[in-house]
Amino acid sequence: MTYSWRIKDLSAADRPRERLLAQGVSALSNAELLAILLGTGSGKLSAVGLGQLILQTIAPDEKADPLPHLQNIAAETLMQIPGVGPAKATTILAAIELGKRVFFSRPPDRTEVTAPSIAANALSHILMWQPQERLAVLLLDHRNRIIGQKLITIGTVNETIAHPRDIFGEVLRQGAVKLILGHNHPSGNTDPSPEDIKLTRQLLQAAKILDIPLLDHLILGNGTFTSMRSVTNLWEE
Repeated sequence: MTYSWRIKDLSAADRPRERLLAQGVSALSNAELLAILLGTGSGKLSAVGLGQLILQTIAPDEKADPLPHLQNIAAETLMQIPGVGPAKATTILAAIELGKRVFFSRPPDRTEVTAPSIAANALSHILMWQPQERLAVLLLDHRNRIIGQKLITIGTVNETIAHPRDIFGEVLRQGAVKLILGHNHPSGNTDPSPEDIKLTRQLLQAAKILDIPLLDHLILGNGTFTSMRSVTNLWEE
């Protein structure tokens, strides 16, 4: 006989909901967070066990972080996992999307950008691990503090299209006085392409005319990034 474990069937110490209330949400593992969304397990798997199965299935490499795979997973992929039907799959997807919207709408924290890594981290939630090329801008005040981030365009798998007027138009609308540009390479290779160099050269020319300094152009991909200011001589031309 097959049966479905419920969270309330677990011992008190193993109940994710009770642990969340007692210890806080940060105390829960990824599998336990999924278990709360799932509500029930499947077959002989508890909800936590099913959460672990989902994570192991989408990232079979034990050393790999499964969360980047979960960020853009499709309902059809989830429903191929035994025990995950439409209800559980859509619940997971809805939670992921809500988390993205909350994160994207967070107010700027006025962090001062003193290194390319700080800018890359500020743009990573928009650009990292994306299946299509995206171009975004980091908006700065006169002290290089972040006053906002803005996604400008979404392109194809290997191409995004942007015009200087779109980029600087957003900078002017937000009242920024400096900017850092960022885009992603879905392939994970963060070496600047000829198109990246051409766009950056155009933007530097526009920045000089508008007197709005472009401090850097970052390329993000698969957990790493490249600062074009560090690897090219465009800023010295």
